[in-house]
Amino acid sequence: MRRSKKFAFPILVYFLAMSLLVTACSTKGDSSDQAGEGNTTVTMWHGLTSIDLDNLNKVVKAFEEKNSTIKMKLVYTESSEGSDQKLLTAVAGGNPPDVALFDRFKVGTWAAQGSLTDLSSMAAESGILKEMYYPFAWEESSYQGKLYAMPMDTDSRLLFYNKDHFTEVGLDPNKPPQTIAELEAAAEKLTIKEGKRFKRIGFIPWYSQGWLYTWGWAFGGEFQDAATGKITANDPKVVEALQWMTDFGKKYNVEDIAGFTSAAGTEEMDPFISGQVSMKISGNFTVKGIEKFKPDLNYGVAPIPTPTGTNFTTWSGGGSAIIPKGAKNVAAAWKFLEFLGKEEGQTLLNADSQISVIDSVNDKYGYKDDPIMKEFINILPNSHNRPVIPEGQLLWNELASATEKATRGNGTPKENLDRVTETINKALEKYDK
Repeated sequence: MRRSKKFAFPILVYFLAMSLLVTACSTKGDSSDQAGEGNTTVTMWHGLTSIDLDNLNKVVKAFEEKNSTIKMKLVYTESSEGSDQKLLTAVAGGNPPDVALFDRFKVGTWAAQGSLTDLSSMAAESGILKEMYYPFAWEESSYQGKLYAMPMDTDSRLLFYNKDHFTEVGLDPNKPPQTIAELEAAAEKLTIKEGKRFKRIGFIPWYSQGWLYTWGWAFGGEFQDAATGKITANDPKVVEALQWMTDFGKKYNVEDIAGFTSAAGTEEMDPFISGQVSMKISGNFTVKGIEKFKPDLNYGVAPIPTPTGTNFTTWSGGGSAIIPKGAKNVAAAWKFLEFLGKEEGQTLLNADSQISVIDSVNDKYGYKDDPIMKEFINILPNSHNRPVIPEGQLLWNELASATEKATRGNGTPKENLDRVTETINKALEKYDK
């Protein structure tokens, strides 16, 4: 559950019928269809498969052993825009599940429209405290100072670099670039271009996870004013980051880069795995793919370079569990969220699969003994979360559009980011009324 898709309100009659079909669909990992006499059945919608579902079932089993009067019923709904529509319709119709797994990125939007249960008082009574989690995970689970979701897992982003390519061109494979200037110099040495065609490209700032969020924070910018809640996409440091990305595109010819990236493959044909890209920004979720498709790839990861080579940072997303507004079994549902959010549940949920939102749990996995994974863990205390606003998806889309326009020469970085700031803050005005 890494990024949300834009969703719109459905035609209620149609989707009410769809939501009824969901409850009748086949379940995966269904622990209990019927609760015994005196028991409460908590229905949970999820979109998990494979090891993630196996781990969730371990959580359910341990929870039910400790709470004999509560039975969990897991109902599989695809993790897609369609499942958002079904959940939204179920809430509107007064028949939502008791728990749903949820991308934290969407918390602001759903909380603002009144579709989520406020968990703040239950969390306080249960000893669920902000200090237990990485700061960004709690912030992204909250809206206007209230907790609306239980953070479950997370990720982070770093610079991946091919050590063999470094050695080939005379760069020290044990000294990845730390500054923007060093990154540019390494990219130039690593790039092999014949005419307009790249045989190998050293680096593309906006490729993979090189979003404007990535570089805006790396350059020291902020996307939201903490005091007012207003969006500040035109922060001078964010503008500086986009200007750097634009200048990079001019140097290597943005159209030639576009031709290269449009032909790039995925999985085993990922250009970093295949050796066509020497460096890229990506997340820990890329590691499994490398292990599967190119286990002998000689690579390293390092903090994302900054202008000064200091103050390294990243940004993180992840999944959560929510209690939809109108859920019938709130108390029992909270019991499960409480278990899920504490160390035992987190350990069972994230073993060999995801990064936990609790630092001590990541210690248990031995991640900090792994030369690759430890870097993703070590950066988490300095990670950011995307602004938790009702228009989070619109902001994402507008930043992506501004990056595309600026790097293609359609308006300056400042002009494009001024427009983003104005557009989003205007869209937020209706929520202040």
